Amino acid sequence: MAAAILAFENLGIIQGSGWLFRHLDIHIAPRDRLALIGRNGAGKTTLFKLLAGIVESDEGRRTVVPGTKVVLLDQEPSMVGHATLMDYAMAGPDAPDVYEVESIAHQIGIDMTREASSASGGERRRAGIARALAMNPDVLLMDEPTNHLDLAAIDWLEDWLKRFNGAFIAISHDRTFLTRLTRATLWLDRGGIRRKDIGFGGFDAWTEQVFAEEQRNAERLDAKLKLELHWLERGVTARRKRNQGRLAKLGEMRAERAAMLGPPGTAKLGLVSDDVRTKSVIRAEQVSKSFGGREIIKDFSLKIQRGDRIGVVGSNGVGKTTLLKLLTGELQPDSGKIILAKTLNAVVIDQQRSLMSPEKSVREVVADGGDWVDVRGVRKHIQGYLKEFMFEPNIVDAAIKTLSGGERSRLLLAREFARPSNLLVLDEPTNDLDLETLDLLQEVVADYDGTVLIVSHDRDFLDRTVTITLGLDGSGKVDIVAGGYADWEARRAENAGGGSKKKNASKPVAVEAPKPKTKLTYIDQRDYDGLPKKIEKIEAAIVRDEELLADPDLYTGNPAKFAALNKAIDAARVERDKAEERWLMLAEKAEGLS
Repeated sequence: MAAAILAFENLGIIQGSGWLFRHLDIHIAPRDRLALIGRNGAGKTTLFKLLAGIVESDEGRRTVVPGTKVVLLDQEPSMVGHATLMDYAMAGPDAPDVYEVESIAHQIGIDMTREASSASGGERRRAGIARALAMNPDVLLMDEPTNHLDLAAIDWLEDWLKRFNGAFIAISHDRTFLTRLTRATLWLDRGGIRRKDIGFGGFDAWTEQVFAEEQRNAERLDAKLKLELHWLERGVTARRKRNQGRLAKLGEMRAERAAMLGPPGTAKLGLVSDDVRTKSVIRAEQVSKSFGGREIIKDFSLKIQRGDRIGVVGSNGVGKTTLLKLLTGELQPDSGKIILAKTLNAVVIDQQRSLMSPEKSVREVVADGGDWVDVRGVRKHIQGYLKEFMFEPNIVDAAIKTLSGGERSRLLLAREFARPSNLLVLDEPTNDLDLETLDLLQEVVADYDGTVLIVSHDRDFLDRTVTITLGLDGSGKVDIVAGGYADWEARRAENAGGGSKKKNASKPVAVEAPKPKTKLTYIDQRDYDGLPKKIEKIEAAIVRDEELLADPDLYTGNPAKFAALNKAIDAARVERDKAEERWLMLAEKAEGLS
């Protein structure tokens, strides 16, 4: 292992009434490419500030090789006191060379003469990147570098980092970004840190091994710790296992939609009859829209069916928002027509967390101050419902202002997903979410009964959720591809004649037109068809029993019932896991018979 140019030994810092983390040893070598992973609140941003020397530790020793320049790219660059973005970039005694800033700003597509006070999140992010990279760092600490960037800017940043001669550590929810660039992983977990010299692509398998080992060791520990570890395993490992089944189902849905689409970039509007299962909810016929003489959308046709999950991708300014407004009826086309189902009831989830008053409590926001939440027609106890979004039961009376940005995002999702709807519109839903919350969002979208429209630059999230991708390139043409971002990227490479030069993309599910299948045996087919409903019933029973356990007086008032409920929940989880594994095996078997 190369000698460290930046290190911290026995690092510890106190936050609030206790240690945020303690006894951390971190060593960064000259060419390290590290992913820093940890749940919201684990202290990732604080650790970055300690490594950068911005805040002092309560214990431990920081050492830096003389002449080493450590640069921190903040998640939210502060523009206070700066008239323009260039003023921000050139502020401070360590300001970079103006020509370096201008060169990078031109490449990443940002006008540095823009007024800082009115700059968008994406413009501030680009200005922060231009300043950080122009400083020629030896160690670059990047906190959510792809937040608010479009696909073109993310591609540029990835290419720059591949050529970068220094070391970098990245905190990011963008799995594709981390998988493509990192070669080692730092995992900040429950006040400690682990390092493994594998890129982020191997992180899931590593954490599952760690949790499995801890689960075995927990049998020798007290019940409270066992319960905590079991919750972690259920919330991370088991969720990923269930998502494998959802990905298999997503592959089937994509195959069905591929069969409905005509030649590349077109759709057969009249191919599918409007029966109960496939009734169209949005139909676009030869739609065109222009602004200021520029054609934004040209001759776009598509029938969106109930249950479709549509991803909209493209660089900033190519017309994604225009297309979304056309599909939801907010904007009328210049020519062609948009037909919306009369029963369409939409919920739009964007980044407007300001709608949740900081002074209100979680209970007021989610349940109007009560104990029960009506979740799309199903009554649930607020503590049980919030558990589904990875909140502890004692958070219900916390004020919104005390929550982190990621927690507010999760709470917004919990509130909006409870509302009755059959159309869900997600506008950049993954910003500010940690990886575990992204797993949760993927799961909730997969289980949503209605139709979903998603505008996102998160390539991995699109690969794992959408059945059709609508790709815009600014020419007015909309490419219609059955599948996710990787499928659209492959289509672009084919159209450009560069299929052999295509980047390696994470593509969890291959999409092909359906082929005739050799039948499963009677028993296998029965289980394959029936297990999903059985799993749903088991999970409903688990949720019911967990709601009963949420009663804070149950343990002291009726310890026998408390113990019985815990035993029933554990048995149900074992039964559910066996059923899921059986279904996954059958899904793989059915796919192999194709």
